[in-house]
Amino acid sequence: MNCPFCGNIEDRVIDSRESREGDSIRRRRQCIACDKRFTTYERIDEVPYMVIKKDGRREKFDRAKVLNGLMRACEKRPISMVKLSDLVNQVEVRVTESPDREMTTTEIGEFIMDTLKGIDKIAYVRFASVYRDFQDEQAFMNELRKLVKPVL
Repeated sequence: MNCPFCGNIEDRVIDSRESREGDSIRRRRQCIACDKRFTTYERIDEVPYMVIKKDGRREKFDRAKVLNGLMRACEKRPISMVKLSDLVNQVEVRVTESPDREMTTTEIGEFIMDTLKGIDKIAYVRFASVYRDFQDEQAFMNELRKLVKPVL
């Protein structure tokens, strides 16, 4: 394991704990060279879960990509990292429970948008504008109209 601070490859494990779910091990390490501490997580290496992109390519499922997209959509919104992490976990469960070990980006994106709509409508519109690739303001306004309830 390379130290994230100095790049040294020698460290010692200070503490090891199993995660609550039992699917990973958290290790607290200390670099031999610079004495700084860092945390690593170990998971069992399995057959990868795949995501089918819109152009037909297959790509390994990446939690970090999902989280980064959500963080951009939720920037400056009152949404905790716990909620975002829970949403990423829900997406991962859907992908892992898929019988074919793969899911389309369309299915993933629609699930995220449905969930975001209940959490924060602004974050939903932001995510939808990137995900659905609105080409003009009319498409954007149509999506907003769907969200706004008519006042009687």
